[in-house]
Amino acid sequence: MRPADKATSLSRLAAIYDSAGIYLVGLLLLIAGTFVSGEFLTPKNLMNILNAVSLLGIAAAGMAFVTYSGNMADLSIPSIMAFSGIISVAALPLGLAPALVLGVSAGMLIGAMNGFVVGRFNANPILWTLAVAFFMEGFMRFTWSNTQVYPDIEPGTAGAAFIGIFRLSIGPLPLIVVVMVLMFVTCHLVLTRTRFGIESKLVGSSKAAAKTTGINVPRVVLMDFLAAAFCASIAGIFLTSMNKLGVFYLGKGYDFKSVTAVVIGGMMLSGGRGNMLGVFGGVLVIGLLANIMTFIGINTFQQNIVTGAIFIAVVGLHQYQLRKRGKDYA
Repeated sequence: MRPADKATSLSRLAAIYDSAGIYLVGLLLLIAGTFVSGEFLTPKNLMNILNAVSLLGIAAAGMAFVTYSGNMADLSIPSIMAFSGIISVAALPLGLAPALVLGVSAGMLIGAMNGFVVGRFNANPILWTLAVAFFMEGFMRFTWSNTQVYPDIEPGTAGAAFIGIFRLSIGPLPLIVVVMVLMFVTCHLVLTRTRFGIESKLVGSSKAAAKTTGINVPRVVLMDFLAAAFCASIAGIFLTSMNKLGVFYLGKGYDFKSVTAVVIGGMMLSGGRGNMLGVFGGVLVIGLLANIMTFIGINTFQQNIVTGAIFIAVVGLHQYQLRKRGKDYA
């Protein structure tokens, strides 16, 4: 294929992806799934898909704020999830409500530190949050002697109520699915209907230009990292409740999974472009793809290879689009 023809093909692919969006991919996966298994489109299986991606969805909704504001990704998300869970379990003797508040607050404290350093000192967000992740893992291992923290699950205790959080349902819907949907609706409204959302878009498009318009860039970056930490803390509490224990390694892998959902959903790592509806679609596509591969008999490690390949392909497409606009990273 000639270079000119290749460029034209990439342009058409990008145009289709931009106009139809991630939901076209989701529709194609739904159709493909019907050929894989007769059980694929059953209400039970579709609910299983939603339940399986809810933790990812909550974390990805927060990660989207960081990406949207031009800070690429928060790699401390797994540590925030683990830390909020451990603190919640450790604080259960105080009662369920105080434990949950302390767990979320602990996670947001890390987010505040990330946002302050990246926003005020213009630190590289990838290197800084990666360093924080390593520090927090070591801190949790040292503080809790590299052991797991278990709640008291005797009937009637706060611990029993805590491990029931993940297993609660509102009518036919699991609580975690409801929380994920509400999280995306709220985050969508924040990004599209508030001054903070508009400022995040401007900061993501160009920090220099945002400063000239009078936007307090460090404050906006701080708020974006706080939003990511809040969502990660909620996800961490659900994850800890599901596993019935708090430990430093819970949340591992959710940094890459969240970034994958965000990028597949149409947000560019360069910032300033994309929306929460696309990110939600990215989460659903990951869930549909994983479910289809499970029906086919593809194991988890092979699924990671497929997901990574899709991430590389989408980032490559974004890279091509940005180079056409005179930018140099996705």
